[in-house]
Amino acid sequence: MTGHSLQILRALVSVSDKQGLTEQVKRLSALGVELVSTGGTARAIKAADVPVMDASKLTGFPEMMDGRVKTLHPAIHGGLLACRDIPEHVKSMSEHNIVPIDLLVVNLYPFERTMGAGADFDTCIENIDIGGPAMLRSAAKNHAFVTVCTDQDDLEKVLEEMENNSGQVSAALRAELAAKTFSRTAQYDAAIANWLTEQTTQNTPKYRSFAGILQQELRYGENPHQQAAVYKTNDLTPGVVSARQIQGKALSYNNFNDANAAFELVSEFPEDQAAIAIIKHANPCGVAIADKQLDAWHAALACDPVSAFGGVIALNREITPDTAEAICRLFIEVVIAPAASQQALDIFASKKNLRLLLTKHMPNPDRNMMEVKAISGGLLVQEQDNGQVDPKSDFNCVTKIKPTRAQLADMAFAWKVAKHVKSNTIVYAKNGSTAGIGAGQMSRIDAARIASIKAKDAAKTAGWSQPRTIGSVAASDAFFPFADGLEEIIATGATAVIQPGGSIRDNEVIAAADAAGIAMVFTGMRHFRH
Repeated sequence: MTGHSLQILRALVSVSDKQGLTEQVKRLSALGVELVSTGGTARAIKAADVPVMDASKLTGFPEMMDGRVKTLHPAIHGGLLACRDIPEHVKSMSEHNIVPIDLLVVNLYPFERTMGAGADFDTCIENIDIGGPAMLRSAAKNHAFVTVCTDQDDLEKVLEEMENNSGQVSAALRAELAAKTFSRTAQYDAAIANWLTEQTTQNTPKYRSFAGILQQELRYGENPHQQAAVYKTNDLTPGVVSARQIQGKALSYNNFNDANAAFELVSEFPEDQAAIAIIKHANPCGVAIADKQLDAWHAALACDPVSAFGGVIALNREITPDTAEAICRLFIEVVIAPAASQQALDIFASKKNLRLLLTKHMPNPDRNMMEVKAISGGLLVQEQDNGQVDPKSDFNCVTKIKPTRAQLADMAFAWKVAKHVKSNTIVYAKNGSTAGIGAGQMSRIDAARIASIKAKDAAKTAGWSQPRTIGSVAASDAFFPFADGLEEIIATGATAVIQPGGSIRDNEVIAAADAAGIAMVFTGMRHFRH
């Protein structure tokens, strides 16, 4: 950006959020800046005994239509858009009594907050700002001559420059603020567009907007050579982005990713049972449910204690002191939960590097949320996989042997876990905990084998006489294209299988199950996860 520092002589201030306004306008006035304002902002400035001109005096028109029309006027936009180095522009300003506006300070109606709070349709509509974005875009386009601020932090930067530079603002800062302004109006419009689209029946609108607000710069991304940051969207769902970090180092890119995966998984289970998930590289290496939280922890850890080292833990209940003590015996990167008792907080405090996140609430696993993935030249967009099956109505037993009540419970548990494991996946489960997990394999047979190996390793570590795959149930995220994958599972000692079904060789697979004397259930729903 080339250009010169410019003197600020006149400022238009019109803000919805008036926090810090009084002190800042006093500083502007002390620098000799003439203030112009609208509505409630003008009243607040006058109440602070700071001279201010009503925008209606500038335009010659009163505010009207309940304040909907007040700044949409040539006297305002001419003052913002005029190029002061073009004689024709200067002549037009003179002919039409348009005065230049050197500084625009506008923060927008709180549409995002209003929408996020669940306000009714009409209230949301009334909180869509029209004049504000129009002025911001005019000022940002003409940043060669106009300084634009979208929030108090922007104005603070401007005031510091003015106070240190005889009332002038540099071209570099004007360009920086202009870029931020267009990002802000884009983000604002995206929130409105997405909300309004949700009120209609459009599943795939022609135009899609995605935007966020910078929450945190990260040291790097998945690897040190990659830049990264976290942006907060308008989704107010409890989770890793909105969580309060109680202690520990700043979260890394991988911490965010793994903590989100873990928390999404435990949200599948109602809080009447304690659920714990241990995640490593976005895949679970141990999951369990139990009446007592400590029992769930021990069962989850037993699945793969080696992989759990340096992992991320999510819990669906307030963390109890005994669970906190048990967790602290292992090196863990992140713990995320809705709450923690004070005694548990004191225990975690002894592990200063452990990152502890509290969310207050659990998310609704049935919520409708869009997932976005960047690909070359475009975006892949889909609804989050919130598909659920009801064991009473959706479990279709296709074998001669019917599952027992205990097997049905483990099937429902294993199915929920498999939904959160990278494909291809096989999950073995027994008594409400994972016995072995095979994740992200090109072949379903390999996924079954890896899960079996994990179970054997866990048995050896624990000193058990046999792996917990013996007498377990197995869940497959997608159908078996051939019987060989099922036969691999049968060889591990599993006695029941849950899978979507739908293969052209389903009869062959069912026959293999009947020959082995195991129960098998079809759900009719696939859970690929890539």
